[in-house]
Amino acid sequence: MTAPFALSMAAPRLALAQEPAPASSAPAASSAPASPPPATPAPPPSAPPPPPPARPQLLAPAPPPATPATINPTRDQQALVGQGAQRPPDNGEIGARPQDVFADDWWGRVRPVVELHGYYRVRGEIFQNLDLGRHSSILQGNDAQYLAPIPLDQSYAGVKTASYPVSLCGSTGNQICHDETESGANMRLRLDPEIHISDNLRIVSEIFALDNVLLGSTPDSYAMQPANGNTVAKTGYQSAGGNPYAPVSFFSSTQGPPTAGINSLQNSINVQRVWGEYTTPVGQLRFGRMPGQWGLGMVENAGDGLDSDYQTTLDRIMFISGIKSMDLYFGGAWDFVATGPSTATAYSIYGGEPYNDCNLCNVNEWALFAAHRTSPDLQRLQLAHGDVVVNGGVYTKFRSQTLDVESYPNAQTPLTINTTDTGGAPANNNLEDRQAWAVTPDLWVQTLWNKFRFEAEAAFIYGEIGNLPPTQVQNPNSPTNLDIRQFGITTQTEYKALDDKLDLQFGFGWASGDPWAYNTTGSTGAQGAINPGPTGLSEYQGAPYMSTFAFHPDYRVDLIFFRNIMTRVEGAYYFRPSVDYDVIRRANGEKLGAGLALLWDRASEFVQTPGHRRDLGIETDVQIYYQSKDGSLNDDPSKVGGFYSALQFGVFFPLAGLDYLPGETTGLPAAGLTVAEALRLILGIVF
Repeated sequence: MTAPFALSMAAPRLALAQEPAPASSAPAASSAPASPPPATPAPPPSAPPPPPPARPQLLAPAPPPATPATINPTRDQQALVGQGAQRPPDNGEIGARPQDVFADDWWGRVRPVVELHGYYRVRGEIFQNLDLGRHSSILQGNDAQYLAPIPLDQSYAGVKTASYPVSLCGSTGNQICHDETESGANMRLRLDPEIHISDNLRIVSEIFALDNVLLGSTPDSYAMQPANGNTVAKTGYQSAGGNPYAPVSFFSSTQGPPTAGINSLQNSINVQRVWGEYTTPVGQLRFGRMPGQWGLGMVENAGDGLDSDYQTTLDRIMFISGIKSMDLYFGGAWDFVATGPSTATAYSIYGGEPYNDCNLCNVNEWALFAAHRTSPDLQRLQLAHGDVVVNGGVYTKFRSQTLDVESYPNAQTPLTINTTDTGGAPANNNLEDRQAWAVTPDLWVQTLWNKFRFEAEAAFIYGEIGNLPPTQVQNPNSPTNLDIRQFGITTQTEYKALDDKLDLQFGFGWASGDPWAYNTTGSTGAQGAINPGPTGLSEYQGAPYMSTFAFHPDYRVDLIFFRNIMTRVEGAYYFRPSVDYDVIRRANGEKLGAGLALLWDRASEFVQTPGHRRDLGIETDVQIYYQSKDGSLNDDPSKVGGFYSALQFGVFFPLAGLDYLPGETTGLPAAGLTVAEALRLILGIVF
């Protein structure tokens, strides 16, 4: 469920199942705009049509006049008459020849028009005790069930290991440091240029500038560059040398633009998406790199909100058609999920067309969908009459892969050439047998009545990985195939009252877990509900199947646990009542309000938790928001537009599921869970 502070950006885009593209018909010739009168009156209908006037040759534009005295009004009038003579006769007929019809006789737009939408945001955050008081660190790896890394400037005691003090504080610089907080501020400028070539043809793009750049992260006191050698292979970057005018950060005087490989992991400007849309009489064709969105966004989420961080972006070719009179839409898509080795080389940046060099390595995906979506005008009319409106649909994907490139333990270890074949040649050209497939049906339903809304989405992933990577096989005598059985569901119930100022909601979500994914000896659990971060597949070898389901990370329901500790709803379920009230709500879109949300989080399988208990925690989130809706976006009160700001505060109370097991805290000076807190400020401009 989208939290009150997870906002939807207003962009005039078509989204799959949210606003399916209706099939359209070609405009009739009689719908052409009125044209200037012809130079000579049209002949009577009985007379044969005169021969079409010859079109004048295009001439090079004349240079601008040197002085106002060279302006010739008579010549300008003659030019206007000549333009009118080129038009077909204004008698309802197209003309003597088809070539007499001009583009603006058919289309409302005959030349490219650029629309620009997007947003600019700045966010500040302060976190307290995200590790929940567990004596663990991802850097030291002494607690397999870590929750969040302890800050680098915080001293702590390890689990079953020695302490890790940071003795650099105090006036003498040798005292123990204590800092349980983490903080930061970041920004993003998102631009969505749309190039409208005609009424039925456009190019849409999405560009990020300074994408989530941490404020203060690119000072002139240092720079980074790609590292060479094995000594720094774990980081991938090393110092590029100091600035003699700012030898330490204390002397920094300016911030530089983020440049990949120099002072950042990414460039200042990134093109996220570009795709084309062509509407035909029988449907719409889309092709390129485009957003994916279905239902509530539990599986595929476009991430278009002002506070969004994650997106579903697909390289696909899709066709959407339907029966507009029945508000029924259907279509299919071919997705390019991943390709294997290609012919692209470092020299390719100077030209040339790369192509895939291993078709059997491709991860292909095909999708089919059908949805009923009542048109907005008819929906408002039915709701005003007290009728019930039901929308819904099904979206099914099939994914497959035959071969794969040779795997390696983790992304920090370089890929080595396997030369076990005779003659020193790479074994199987460094390919592996994968034989993987999966089918994912995703059902969405929405019921509306008066001011009441109920919406739900449910998805099931059924498939198999035929051969696990050799690096993920711990026991050669066990089967190397892995079945996939994952299930997730989310619901939203909403009721609005008091002229829509009062918004009452109740959300529920459940993601399946793995009952065999945690080893009581303390080893890392497999993709567990309470073991965030990347994990391998080795823990699943010999298991009946892999069943931990994860929501899309941009499906936000809270401020702390699922958003910042787990990074998503995974292997758990929650209950979330909430209330929002607009204290000030004006017709021009301006509003000031406050909101409160409560969450009860529980694990789907108790053995996946550190404490072997289902109860994970209780979270309370409050916010104050203000919107001064400037510009055209104030036409839709459901969308954020103009200036928007929100101050949010959350408190998470951990329960027994996140605690230690008996005997695990032996020797620790203080073993007990602590409350986590988060304070966030959002400032944004949406256009």
